[in-house]
Amino acid sequence: MSALLQIEGVSKHFGGVSALTDVNLSIQAGEVYGLIGPNGAGKTTFFNVMTGLYRADAGRFALSGVAYQPSSVHKVAQAGIARTFQNIRLFNAMSVLENVMVGRHVRTRNGVWAALTRHRRAREEEAQTRRIARHWLDYVGIGELAERRADTLSYGHQRRLEIARALATEPRLLALDEPAAGMNATEKLQLRDLLEKIRGDGRTLLLIEHDVKLVMGLCDRITVLDHGQIIAQGSPQDVRSNPAVIEAYLGAGVHG
Repeated sequence: MSALLQIEGVSKHFGGVSALTDVNLSIQAGEVYGLIGPNGAGKTTFFNVMTGLYRADAGRFALSGVAYQPSSVHKVAQAGIARTFQNIRLFNAMSVLENVMVGRHVRTRNGVWAALTRHRRAREEEAQTRRIARHWLDYVGIGELAERRADTLSYGHQRRLEIARALATEPRLLALDEPAAGMNATEKLQLRDLLEKIRGDGRTLLLIEHDVKLVMGLCDRITVLDHGQIIAQGSPQDVRSNPAVIEAYLGAGVHG
């Protein structure tokens, strides 16, 4: 079976510092895949390379067996990979609905001229974009907040808004960078339910997360990075008992 996402030999340097060294990752369609490691392990750098924020110094990328070059975030989103960020990135002065509509625009067809002249096709497409955005807000459970300014939402709801915006791009792979960061215990349980729902609807998830309990309970397979290199890959049970992982985490949390 060919992987949904296949990444081989990815390396990235910043000056004389090696942030990633020969990283390989293979994710099957429909699974939840975890990427964990201590602070500074290279997890977010990997996400940034995979999604076009950084250019890799070496490596090959394929989505559903088709090579892709992560040259920009927009092109990667069009290819079928959407992501959220460790630090929430919303358009705070815009409404909740408008934030999701912005994400949807990677799937729209009418150009700037049609929008400026309010061409019929542009009006129809905008109406469709609005309907789709409302659908995803309902899906993540914040549909009633559609007309609120994004910066008035609670922290947990802002995280849900980011996920709704990513889903509006119709991704084949949804990549989440520490979605549970800053959440309380109740919000984490609600997040897990949402991620299970997304997986149940046939989407594939790649998850960076420091909450080891959440990762171990949710993910089908896990890769562990330390100093930009893979030190373990496998099932949650394999990773949990791996001596290199226990040492990298100094034993803290891995057994939780």
